[in-house]
Amino acid sequence: MSREELMEELGKTTEALPSQSVEDQGTVLMDPDPPFLKTYKALFDSQPESSDTDQAAEAEECELPLIDLSRLNGESEAEQCKRDIMAAASEWGFFQLGNHGVSSSLLDRIRELQANVFRLPFEKKASEKVMDLSPENYRWGTPRPISLRQLSWSEAYHIPLTPATSVTKTSTRHIMEEFSTAMSWLAHLLAGILAEGMGHDGTYITENCTCDSSYLRLNRYPPCPVKDRVFGLVPHTDTSFLTIVRQDQVGGLQLMKDGRWITVKPNADALIVNIGDLFQAWSNGVYKSVEHRVMSNPQQERFSVAYFLCPSYDTVIRSLAEPAIYRKFSFGEYRQQVQEDVRGTGHKVGLARFLAQNT
Repeated sequence: MSREELMEELGKTTEALPSQSVEDQGTVLMDPDPPFLKTYKALFDSQPESSDTDQAAEAEECELPLIDLSRLNGESEAEQCKRDIMAAASEWGFFQLGNHGVSSSLLDRIRELQANVFRLPFEKKASEKVMDLSPENYRWGTPRPISLRQLSWSEAYHIPLTPATSVTKTSTRHIMEEFSTAMSWLAHLLAGILAEGMGHDGTYITENCTCDSSYLRLNRYPPCPVKDRVFGLVPHTDTSFLTIVRQDQVGGLQLMKDGRWITVKPNADALIVNIGDLFQAWSNGVYKSVEHRVMSNPQQERFSVAYFLCPSYDTVIRSLAEPAIYRKFSFGEYRQQVQEDVRGTGHKVGLARFLAQNT
């Protein structure tokens, strides 16, 4: 799709959109960036000049394990490729996919759509329908942070993947559905391999993780003038079976490995996969849901798009092995507990709430 078609669908002119407020025929166009400093002024005034983000400067850069997915097509290499995926999921909780089969054209189109959408004026994103999505699908910052370390300097579109009733080849919805279909295929392939490593087939995940329960999230991290005081995205684990991420070359993703933060070196040709809480619980701790975060950047904006493989809310997660580390729980129960913890404490507690020893 051309930029002109994209902008027509987004309800804007085809003129270049500003990255910050500029004057156009005497009218000041609205800034696309959310009003972070104004909204969280009290926090910035009350908190120290430094924060936990200071340690980022010391984080070593590394390359994640890189899995060449084309090896699955070779008789002699397929089993070793599967073992490499299982090993990365248990030792790192993160890995990269090369030769993943998703076309560069599709990746470019989703990136262009993303950039055009996020560069719309903030007020439009926050109050009007964009991409057939209501303003409730647009999120930014952190709802109720009680300290700067709980504030995320980012904005996102949370996109349910229920198919649209009518989609044309030039619609933005079609691009997102084409992308989510590719991500869904990859996610189910990987989930089946990881389930096989636990002595099961992928039927459980295939039957419970559908388009109606999984979702996409488009992310933008605006330039942050207070880089050393806030995160782009606060430390967290993912509430999913697994997540597949396409990130740009700006970098900033860090993960916890052996008790220290490491910086993930960007790879434009690879997709990043990370294990979520549900896979850690279901595998009885074999596969690791690892804490990760995104660092803010004072000069450059950063984009990423993530596909989250999730089940329906009534799906029961039960550890495969005995003795079970975690008690059984439904996904709906887990989501509700996470939301209650975030509201009450400002951060996600996660699987620690569901340890079998606490029952």
